[in-house]
Amino acid sequence: MKRRLPSLSALRTFEAAARLQSFKMAAEELAVTATAVSHQVRALEEELGCPLFLRKTRAVELTAAGQLLLQAVREGLDVMAAGVERLKQRARSTVTLSVMPAFAAKWLVPRLAGFHQAHPQIDLHVQATGQPVDLLAGAADLAVRGGSGHYPGLDSTWLMQAGFAPVASTRLKLRRPADLLRHNLIHFDWQRGFRGALTWARWAQAAGMPQLDTGSGVRYTDESHAIQAAVAGQGVALISLALVRDEMEMGLLQAPFGPVLDDFAYYLVHPAGREPAPAVAAVAAWLQAQAQAAKIGTRQ
Repeated sequence: MKRRLPSLSALRTFEAAARLQSFKMAAEELAVTATAVSHQVRALEEELGCPLFLRKTRAVELTAAGQLLLQAVREGLDVMAAGVERLKQRARSTVTLSVMPAFAAKWLVPRLAGFHQAHPQIDLHVQATGQPVDLLAGAADLAVRGGSGHYPGLDSTWLMQAGFAPVASTRLKLRRPADLLRHNLIHFDWQRGFRGALTWARWAQAAGMPQLDTGSGVRYTDESHAIQAAVAGQGVALISLALVRDEMEMGLLQAPFGPVLDDFAYYLVHPAGREPAPAVAAVAAWLQAQAQAAKIGTRQ
């Protein structure tokens, strides 16, 4: 059955004027002129064949017909608003992103406000864990992993170079590798069984410093704790430069010398042979854009 109804714009204008009891205030709310509100209401009254308002000097008052129409319009707008909200909820997507704890704390979390602004329709669940989750079983939709980029059953896309080098508080005033001999070394535990761990022993070998006691110092279970220890001046940590860029720009940390160990990078991974859902692809694209904007490292 074809419905013969006034225009939605006219009804919306009427509802605002009736609710606020003022053509002027309705105009301000609708971002139009008071004259435009008056013309729309007048046209609506002519179409319905009855007055809807009693015009007074500084306000308007609903007639009995206007009160009847207001109740119907409000009910209709409420139904439409509820329907739109249900559609918005259906349109929302949830993406679970698995990342390493230090990567989450030092790189991802400071940028998440920008993600929510860019993609308000995506609910991003960040899963920070030191152990790789089973993406093939659906434990997460997408992951950031560190290593060489070779993960059986998974497609990987290079995200950024990690770049591990000695990092210390600027208060320690390190100038050359020999300065390490008079400071504590800060270690953190790599994932158990990971073959590509970049340790102080690896760095000392690359630096040609066999005299460095790479087993001494303080050890933390998580890389982010090692970073905080370095900021506090507790010693020198072998840390991914990608994760301490903010602290270095603020003058809290420095990486005064190399070598920089570059055989470790961060990769975006997802199950091979499966086309990522649009929301998952959007998260991946946002992560890549953030890494590119930060200009961290170069592809090896």
